[in-house]
Amino acid sequence: MSKSVIKLLSAVLVLSMTLGSCKEEKIGDVEEIPGLGGDTWVKGPVDQWILDSLTTPYNISAKYKWDQFEFANITKTLVPPDEAQVIPLLSTIRKAWTQPYVEEAGKIFYNKYSPKFFILSGSNEYNAEGSVTLGTAEGGRKVVLYGVNLFKIKGMPGYNAARDSSFVKDWFLHTIHHEFGHILHQTVLYPVEYRNISKALYQGGNWINWSDADARRDGFITAYSSSAFDEDFVEMIAMMLTEGKVGFDKIINSIPEGTSDRGTTRAQAQAALRQKEAIVVAYYKNTWNIDFYSLQTRVRRSMNRLF
Repeated sequence: MSKSVIKLLSAVLVLSMTLGSCKEEKIGDVEEIPGLGGDTWVKGPVDQWILDSLTTPYNISAKYKWDQFEFANITKTLVPPDEAQVIPLLSTIRKAWTQPYVEEAGKIFYNKYSPKFFILSGSNEYNAEGSVTLGTAEGGRKVVLYGVNLFKIKGMPGYNAARDSSFVKDWFLHTIHHEFGHILHQTVLYPVEYRNISKALYQGGNWINWSDADARRDGFITAYSSSAFDEDFVEMIAMMLTEGKVGFDKIINSIPEGTSDRGTTRAQAQAALRQKEAIVVAYYKNTWNIDFYSLQTRVRRSMNRLF
């Protein structure tokens, strides 16, 4: 064996002995490591409101301090919510979603099935195909709401009734009722016959190329409801609750005469929507012992007060 090889082996042996004999140093309390100690900031009025109005009565928390990793896609450009927006937004959701369900179904039901963690983004999340993500739900426990900085209700600076009431209804309140509908049907599935009503007309991702008016001519309450069975079911729930009975009936009655491009007549489209309505109402009654039409009235009454 050459001297150079012997020297190399000796060096490796010394290095191995050195590495093998390293002392394990105690890293200390994990809570003291920067970034691993959880969220730390001085609690203020917003935090106190969340505690008193959501956490204590309903075991719900809301995170408005910025953490990009709370969002599913960390590559998206998002901005934090304006703190001045947080209480008005959460208060509106409490009035038009929490309280109607508690009044109609009871606090035990609501506390058991409601999501427990809201994450707020100040800006929207835009998708490559042109759609905008209004909100997401994860495992029935966490709901992410986007566009918080655009939120305005009566009494807030710059509020425009014609513009902002529809935006809040169609964006925030529709989203929370939609996501809660997912939680309910993922807990107990809706009747399978619902899937047969418009079975041949679902179109997956192509829904983006449809308008709501086009979708209604084929028996879907919104374009997005034509994307899948489950989305159809929860879109019906959200639209029926946020539009109220009068508004929902108006939508159905506004479907024009004639036949859609896919061969659905006005009568067939209206019949499909009425069948879906009946199944939603029966599902709420038979599965959750909730009078849907009474719940619908409560939601609309709360919304009318807000707008």
